[in-house]
Amino acid sequence: MRAGLVFGEALSGLRRNASMVISVVLVTFVSLTFVGAAMLMQLQIGTMRTFWADRAQVQIYMCSSLSQVPTCANGVATQEQIDGVRAKLDSDSLAPLISDLQFDSAEQAYQDAIDLLGEEYNGILTADQIGAQFRITLADPTKSAVISEAFSGSDGVEEVKDQLQYLEPLFSALTVATYVAVGIAGLMLIAAVLLISTTIRLSAYARRRELGIMRLVGASNRFIQTPFILEGVFAALIGSVLASVAVVAGVQFGVQDYLRSRIPFVATWVDTADVLVVIPVLIGIGIVLAALSAGFAIRRWLRA
Repeated sequence: MRAGLVFGEALSGLRRNASMVISVVLVTFVSLTFVGAAMLMQLQIGTMRTFWADRAQVQIYMCSSLSQVPTCANGVATQEQIDGVRAKLDSDSLAPLISDLQFDSAEQAYQDAIDLLGEEYNGILTADQIGAQFRITLADPTKSAVISEAFSGSDGVEEVKDQLQYLEPLFSALTVATYVAVGIAGLMLIAAVLLISTTIRLSAYARRRELGIMRLVGASNRFIQTPFILEGVFAALIGSVLASVAVVAGVQFGVQDYLRSRIPFVATWVDTADVLVVIPVLIGIGIVLAALSAGFAIRRWLRA
């Protein structure tokens, strides 16, 4: 009976302040949607980084007839220079860092270029203009600088490229977007906390006569405060559920149905399993913030 009375008072308060409750729901919904988006972007960045780190290669381009760097002053890389690079890669200092090593001769690299560009380039490009190359997959992608330092400036080597470096601008852009989402979410959460506090105070003011009677008959502060805290929690819970639905819809329709088909080179995207991790966090944040802000507001009002 006591619990029923408390819940009844909380529902009565929600009905009396319907417009303010709707405002709390909407602000909570928007703020937690941004929080969910930020969390999913961080998960996406981690997923992409792991995927490409396992596949990105360090490529050593040997000199071709078109090379203009000082290490290619003698023209196309000789067989002796190519063998020197291979021997260095097979040495005791570098071999433990390499999980896979592939070598494409100038002819192989030329044929790959023709297959990529089309047969119309067959009479334009020649094999000596492409140059041989080594493709290295590292056991630890963070050690790519070791390969670059070992061969940069070597005779016969035109350039050493780390494919993972080309993805860093993408990761940086996504990280900035995450920070923006977190910033907006933070501001909206502050607004939600202030709005919940204001709603609770207005609700308490509207029921000041009832609260006075409850005090006179000996009701405890906890019994008086609980319905007001539940009001804030109920409103925030509705907003949290709506934010969770928005996150699920965003992943399903925005990521799985749209981005996956539009950006084929990204093979891994956040999915339902990631959403199931995010949803409890969103609901937890909404409930905890609402309970704390509502509890603080009603305690201050009762002391006034």
